[in-house]
Amino acid sequence: MTPRAFGGLIALAVFFADQALKAAVLMRLGEAAHRSMPLAPFLDLTLRCNRGISFSLFAQGSAAGRIILLGLILLAIALLGWWLSNSRSITAASGLGAIIGGALGNLSDRVVHGAVIDFLDLHALGRHFFVFNLADAAINVGVALLVIDLTFGSRPGDGKQPAPRPRAK
Repeated sequence: MTPRAFGGLIALAVFFADQALKAAVLMRLGEAAHRSMPLAPFLDLTLRCNRGISFSLFAQGSAAGRIILLGLILLAIALLGWWLSNSRSITAASGLGAIIGGALGNLSDRVVHGAVIDFLDLHALGRHFFVFNLADAAINVGVALLVIDLTFGSRPGDGKQPAPRPRAK
């Protein structure tokens, strides 16, 4: 299997898992925001609707703002897809697939619900850090995989990867 096919499978898996979890949370907690249920001493199932980007920054209330945000997200997904199509590393392709799947999951929420559905509330020692979802976690793991690949991955000519063959004329 090529790295890009593997990355594509990861993108699909992340997207469908994210959407399934969000549907289950909405069924369990209902559409009412700010409902909560403890899962562990450090984690609650808490429904939040995020109209912004990360940590509710740049929340968009107008139709024009939402359209611009959706356009920028689609552009980012397209650029990541182009990067994935040219990827030769399984680590980079995995990271790109995770980011693309997460971005598609959150984009789907914006289109269907008008906001991203967040539901995992991480907390400790009386402090609540943030509420996130599987798509957000996948995006973060994907970025970490890209950093690992860029830091430790093989480069042409370093002896770890064969140099490209010259093309016959």
